[in-house]
Amino acid sequence: MTARVEQLAKLAVRVGAGVRPQQDVVVLAFDVEQAPIARAVAEVAYADGARFVSVMYWDQHVKHSRLIHAPEQSLGFVPDWWEAMVAECVERHSALIIVWGDPHRALLDDVPSARVASDHMPLTPSLFQAVGRGEIAWTIIPGPCPGLASAMLGAPDMERLWQLLTPMLRLDAADPALAWREHVARLKERTAVLQRHNLAAIRFRGGGTDLTVGLLAQARWTSVPLEARWGIPMVVNMPSEEVFTTPDYRRTEGTVRVTRPINLVGGGRVEGLAIRFEQGRAVHVEATRGAELVRAQMATDEGSARLGEVALVDGSSPVGQTGMVFGDILIDENATSHIAWGSAYAFTAPDLPEGKEAQVALGFNHSDVHQDAMIGGPEVDVLGLDHNGREIPVISADTWVLN
Repeated sequence: MTARVEQLAKLAVRVGAGVRPQQDVVVLAFDVEQAPIARAVAEVAYADGARFVSVMYWDQHVKHSRLIHAPEQSLGFVPDWWEAMVAECVERHSALIIVWGDPHRALLDDVPSARVASDHMPLTPSLFQAVGRGEIAWTIIPGPCPGLASAMLGAPDMERLWQLLTPMLRLDAADPALAWREHVARLKERTAVLQRHNLAAIRFRGGGTDLTVGLLAQARWTSVPLEARWGIPMVVNMPSEEVFTTPDYRRTEGTVRVTRPINLVGGGRVEGLAIRFEQGRAVHVEATRGAELVRAQMATDEGSARLGEVALVDGSSPVGQTGMVFGDILIDENATSHIAWGSAYAFTAPDLPEGKEAQVALGFNHSDVHQDAMIGGPEVDVLGLDHNGREIPVISADTWVLN
């Protein structure tokens, strides 16, 4: 185990998922190349007193075989053993650590868009709902490996990849855990300021974007330091620079130009994306590459063409300061402000009524999809709208100005 891998594993176990003695831990790695990181996480978790650590490796090559050959009506199927694993995590108050990053980005390029959009494995609706409700203590970390370095940098340069990731993950600090506590405290200050202003909507304007996102009345601004329902603190994304909340899915209007390429959660790359929203729904999608993938994703269900998240990130982000596009949603979403179409996070709206129908009636979006897309940058100003329609600057020229 290298020192960097050990540091990352300690961060994931002790700060990210907040693993406690006698807790069960599930490690899901996106590729077998990430085995050294998964093993390091297991080593740290066991050393810290975990009861049992289960390690699973996803395989996009096998998913490709399914998407090419399996009957179309079977592509939405999720095996019982997977659903049982998710249910067991909830029942046992387990920790889930996802080692993220796809080293094989072009693998699904020869698969029809509708088939790609039909297969949600491994981030299934039941798993998304469980983490969204705080029923699992979870975190997502990058999984540096030669394939990921090649995908991000064009060459298997692991040293360069670690040099880029280390400051984003605050592993260069004398005490990374302390550095993360100080960082999340600053994020909490931003959420408190936003909450105090009681904004009715957020407007993004500039660079071909003019988009107004109405906010759900019951929602709160939050950031990645969260608590599981039974009180364990966790930092759910590493890196993380965002503060975010839940839109009222009925109140998004205007046009947005996505400022960075997107690698979709289910597979496929999208570039030059522009979307027009009317009465909360995406009604027109165009892109220089991958428009059909987005259209297929947005046709998944009733909520997949509506927004479930709006997040703010300014130019102080160490991810954004690299000036790079990593093509990985975990990293790129922390470079700049973003939106996500699809399901909203229940933990952002603690006063929601029980039951899907009651929540939808209030403007809370439900979907089997959750797809982030970066829409911010130096040319895009972010304005808050109060309940009288008055504009309040939040981010101007990529600088946070709200106080």
